[in-house]
Parts: sequence; C-alpha cells; structure tokens
Amino acid sequence: MGSTLTYLQAIVLGLVQGVTELFPVSSLGHSVLLPAWIGGSWQSMVTQGNGNTTPYLAFIVALHVATAIALLLFFWRDWVRIVGAFLSTLRTRRITTSAERLAWLIIVATIPVGLLGLLLEKELRHLFAKPLAASIFLTINGLVLIAAERLRSRTAGGDRRTGPMVVHAAETGTPGTPGPEAPGRAVFSLSMREAFGIGLFQATALLAGISRSGVTMVGGLVRGLDHEDAARFAFLLATPVILAAGMLKLPELLGPTGRPILGQAVVGAAVAFVCALASVAFLIRWFRTRTLYPFAAYCLVVGVASILRFA
Repeated sequence: MGSTLTYLQAIVLGLVQGVTELFPVSSLGHSVLLPAWIGGSWQSMVTQGNGNTTPYLAFIVALHVATAIALLLFFWRDWVRIVGAFLSTLRTRRITTSAERLAWLIIVATIPVGLLGLLLEKELRHLFAKPLAASIFLTINGLVLIAAERLRSRTAGGDRRTGPMVVHAAETGTPGTPGPEAPGRAVFSLSMREAFGIGLFQATALLAGISRSGVTMVGGLVRGLDHEDAARFAFLLATPVILAAGMLKLPELLGPTGRPILGQAVVGAAVAFVCALASVAFLIRWFRTRTLYPFAAYCLVVGVASILRFA
C-alpha cells in the first residue's frame, strides 16, 4: 500500500473528503465511487488489505479526524458554551438556558448513530460499501433532499421562530437576523424526542451514499428549522460523531496497517482540514438564503450515472 497510495492520490482524496463530508453529497459514497470510476491503482488501493484493517480505511480515518478538528475549530466558541452548559447541568441537575438545552439535544441526537455505529458499522460497510450499492444510496440521498425541500416549502408558512438562534442567544441574548426565507423554529425549541428522531436520520449515513449532513439537515427541516439552523445543528451533531469514530480507529493508522502510508495520510489530512474549513464557512453562508436543490441534483446525476456504470 505504501507504493500504491501516492501523494497525488492522497491530495485528491483529502480534497474530496474535506468537501463531501460537509456538503450533503456523502463522503463515504465518494470514497467508494471515485476509486471505482477511475479504476486501475485507484481501485486496487480500496480492495488491498485484509477485512476491516485495510490501509485505505486507515487512510480514511486520518481524513475524518482532520475534518472533525476543522469543525471543532470553526465552532469553537459554540463548543465552549455547550460544554460549559453541559457541566452546569451536571452541577445543578436542571436545564434552564438555551445553551444547556442545546447540549442535551446534541447528546440525545448522538445516541442512535453511536449505538448503531458500534453494533452494525462493520456489517453495513461489508454489505453496502460497494460501487453499485453506493450509487443507489446516492440516488436515494438526492430524492430525500428533494422531498425535504418540497415538504419544507409547503409548511414554511406554519411555525415561526419564537426566539433567537440558540447559539446567538447564548452569546448575545439578542435575536438573530433571519434571512429571506421564512424563519423556522429555534433549535432549542426541539423536544428531546425530536432530537432523537433527527439522530435516527443521521444514523442512516452509515450507508455509503447517504450524506450525514444532508439527512441530518432533512431531519431538522422536517421538524420546522430553517436551512441555516438545520445546517448549523447538523454540523454540531456531526463533530463528536466524526471525531469519536476517527479516534477509535486511530490505532489502525498508527499500527502496522497504516504505518507505510503515514506520510500520505498526513498530507491528505492537511488538505482535508483546509477544505473542510472552507466548506463549512461556505455552507453556513449558502444556507442563509439558498436550499438543498443543487446538491440533490448533483446526487441524482452522479448516482444514476454510477448505477449505469456499475450495474
């Protein structure tokens, strides 16, 4: 693998990971489809290795950790407040502020993907991390994004935001500035049951081709959040999941399996880190005024083309 994974491949894969992990188009799906489309040494590096400890998977771990660190850095002020609020609830045994409620919403929403990831990730990866399966799920991802937008457009005249966006409220105590779209519910108005439901949406991203950020946004939109708040909540939810998954598998990268590609992993991770920072900044601005439709169209085009290619 050390001779199979080149530095050029590491850079390309790092760029793809840094963008597709946060764009609602599935990084896992792209990590399966891109090598399959290119073929040759790109495809062989995916299949080289043994079972669940392939060098390619060890490399992907490094890219995920870099992406999670980028999210932590971008939202560091939010995470300082969230962690502080969580510790406060442990001390007082009460949830009284919007930041404290957000902390527990994140915890509850993380439970489904945490449990299913520990129990089923290896099996799902073995069964569905194949080009044709990833193509089908990427197409389904596009259809889900369209369905969510159509549902959101029909219900946009219903609920209205009754308070500021939670992170802004925790910071300033003043209402946020809504964009041109009809403002939705405040994040902190979600119930714990609704947060758990959004977490179930996020758990479907264990399937290659289903976007973590995309389906989590869909869960938020379905519950009445506007696009910006749904995106922000999705990124906050993704951070501990991506980081935990990467840290649990880090020994693979630092062990005999990943040691031959350590240099390539460092380069790829650096590229993924920079691209993830740029991506999250772009997407936060994008969803203030725009929708998921362009990403849905991309998923449908690439998904259908890949089905035709690999069927």
